[in-house]
Amino acid sequence: MNPENPHRPYPTRRSLLKTAGAAAAGVPLLAACVTNSGDGDEPADTGGAKSTENPLGVRADAPLEVVVFKGGYGDEYAIKAEAKYTEKYPQAKIDHKGLQKVGEAMQPRFVAGNPPDVVDNTGAGRLDMATLVSAKQVTDLAELLDAPAFDQPGKKVRDTLLPGVVDDGTFGGSPVALNFTYTVWGVWYSKSLFAERGWIYPTTWADMLALCETIKKAGIAPWTYQGKYPEYINDPLLTMAAKAGGLDLVKAVDNLQPDAWKQPGLTQAAEAFAELAGKGYLMSGSEALSHTEAQAAWCQKKAAFIPCGSWLESEQKDVTPAGFDMVLGTVPALPAAKMPVTAVQAASSESYLVPAKAKNVAGGQEYLRILFSLASAKDFAQANSTLPAVAGATEGLTLSSGLGSVRDAVTAAGPDAFNYRFRTWYAPLAKAIDDATGELVNRRISVADWSTRIQKASDALAKDSTVVKYTR
Repeated sequence: MNPENPHRPYPTRRSLLKTAGAAAAGVPLLAACVTNSGDGDEPADTGGAKSTENPLGVRADAPLEVVVFKGGYGDEYAIKAEAKYTEKYPQAKIDHKGLQKVGEAMQPRFVAGNPPDVVDNTGAGRLDMATLVSAKQVTDLAELLDAPAFDQPGKKVRDTLLPGVVDDGTFGGSPVALNFTYTVWGVWYSKSLFAERGWIYPTTWADMLALCETIKKAGIAPWTYQGKYPEYINDPLLTMAAKAGGLDLVKAVDNLQPDAWKQPGLTQAAEAFAELAGKGYLMSGSEALSHTEAQAAWCQKKAAFIPCGSWLESEQKDVTPAGFDMVLGTVPALPAAKMPVTAVQAASSESYLVPAKAKNVAGGQEYLRILFSLASAKDFAQANSTLPAVAGATEGLTLSSGLGSVRDAVTAAGPDAFNYRFRTWYAPLAKAIDDATGELVNRRISVADWSTRIQKASDALAKDSTVVKYTR
């Protein structure tokens, strides 16, 4: 999965989607507003009769257009769901598009009012979801969530999803996106390397620093990270902060509260990562590395640790040496933390939406009902070594080392899985935080400067009346 570093505030309802170099910078394109191609226009297809077998009222012969981000997971899983759709609606012609740059391709279609029926809005350069929501360009998926699950009798679709999945796609009280994968962020290491060296993964930051010194003396860099995309090193820092300050800290950040970034939990976590850099525990040259370059170096055992989300194993499958046995470790805790060390930052991703102006809104939602079936999720988990957003999808499967460790981390975390929402709600703030953390770990700004710089960006956003605000 490519890094996703969003930026810029919402445009007005009547403005056009702006590229402004977003594709070149690897940031989400801004979906806007998409002016009406005719005031009062309705989707061309109003659906068919609803029944037990057809709870969403799909018109059996209505064409269906599906656009999928063809990234680290490919698009075969989506094509399999389309085959199931065709089995149920053999008269429906399906137009499938697997794309690398979804936002770039979809931007003019949203502007023109002729979007596809389903969009996997994922990858670098994706459309900004908050802007699409404010422009009323996405369908409320409440009816889908309350529909019967495709292959789990007695359950609604919403009842089959892992905790937080519905919330992750909810804006202003309305569920408008449904995320297919469940991402857990942590610190990765080679289980076989650690066994060979007699190293034990640390649970406290003091133990992490002590182990880093041991690793360094062994001639291996303790850490590397995807330097061109500092959000990767930002994730463990923010996870550590949340463990230190608890959910109140997370909410203060997301709610743009004054002095949120002055909280001790955040400044202590920033000090910890500044110390990691200051002691020379980051592999030399990491700042200049892309995600693939840093991850390749780690797979070559040039560094012991790398921060990443749980897509790492799938993304590295073609270059990981046999017997490497990568596993995810939870972020070590600072003293007197308010959350247990087993707590993890986790959220759903691979975001699917049904455009409001789609010609086949009912078919788009039915396709998602099929895609989010238990059978579909199991196939995806097996093929991609990635945890799907559907509960129970890994039961009965023989799991790889990485996916097994992710599953175990989610199980151990239980109710202590959490997620920041600012990255989805406020793209400009996300970019400001990532940039500041990149400067911090490369020793160009102090912790005080880091805190002040981010708080200034948060305060500016809070005062900007043109930006829709969300609270939790």
